[in-house]
Amino acid sequence: MKGFIAVSALALLAGCAQLNQLNPFQSSAPVDNWTTWTCDSQAKVLWRYTDDSRKAVDVRLGGADQVYRLKEEPGASGSLYSDNMLAFHIKGEEGLVYWVATNDLIGRGCKAQ
Repeated sequence: MKGFIAVSALALLAGCAQLNQLNPFQSSAPVDNWTTWTCDSQAKVLWRYTDDSRKAVDVRLGGADQVYRLKEEPGASGSLYSDNMLAFHIKGEEGLVYWVATNDLIGRGCKAQ
């Protein structure tokens, strides 16, 4: 009986995994599609939109492994993303990145190399 329950549970999980692969709402953006910008301070900022809606970005500083998931915030011009720790502001083809709590600037004039 235990074997039957285990096999049934595995079949159910396999079916759910198969449905997830067929999800039409899942983002088709490549997972390794990072944009690299260099700031006036020579700081490197790697970033990418999390999906086509552009409501959130992933940001890595200096090529580090830590990824910050920043959500779009209301802003005056351009697009401002923040997680209340790190902020990333994009305006046109340039960006600004800073620590929110201390208002310490990491880099301005950040743009593609």
